[in-house]
Amino acid sequence: MGQSPFDLTGKVALVTGGNGGIGLGMAMALAEAGADIAIWGTNEAKNAAARAALEATGRRVLALRCDVGDEAAVEAAFAETLRVLGRVDGCFANAGISGGRQQPFLEHSTETWNRVLRVNLTGAFHCFQAAARHMVERAKAGDAGGVLVGTASLAAIEGAARNEHYAASKGGMVSMIRALAVELARHGIRANAILPGWIETEMTAKSTADEKFRGNVMPRIPMRRWGKGEDFGGIAVYLMSSASAYHTGDTLVIDGGYALF
Repeated sequence: MGQSPFDLTGKVALVTGGNGGIGLGMAMALAEAGADIAIWGTNEAKNAAARAALEATGRRVLALRCDVGDEAAVEAAFAETLRVLGRVDGCFANAGISGGRQQPFLEHSTETWNRVLRVNLTGAFHCFQAAARHMVERAKAGDAGGVLVGTASLAAIEGAARNEHYAASKGGMVSMIRALAVELARHGIRANAILPGWIETEMTAKSTADEKFRGNVMPRIPMRRWGKGEDFGGIAVYLMSSASAYHTGDTLVIDGGYALF
């Protein structure tokens, strides 16, 4: 029997924001499929806990503190990832922050705008650029291939009132992914975006615990539950694997049907 197309043995996946929520859900599934894992996060305690959980899969695991909005920090963390794990076959730009307290667009400050885009969009740019340089270099040496995946949001395609800064950061990510899919295909590099709906994470904890919010949103989710980090494991493995070898430039909505209803 031939090797499963979902077998990631010998591959290395980098997941930013991989110490919790969606990122950890993806990292765990990737490790269970055979990939060695690097996770980057800014919370040392969460990094350590996630590393311990991932190491239980038997894979090599590296956990680094990295602020993705800092270009020098990204370059240093990527170099360390290569030193320890040897290569990066998939880069999952998942690190992100919320827009904070929602307020009318007319009251948004430039400071808040810049804070959100620095992590959500510029941070993804730094990570994708570091990974793409490495992947293109490998391709020129005869080892073509690589995967870039961005965690965007339904806010990228819906009208996110009072949250324009967050929506812009995620919409920009989707557009960047599409451009990367076209430009890098010649090197065997694929790029796709994941658009989560309402997922139970630290970022959404206040909203999902609010009774009024739950009463307004839950009836719009056909599957009648909040999403969980592990709901993103399957799509991560698929996008990292040879099963998706001809799948690029897409936006994959994982929302329990929320956007349809």
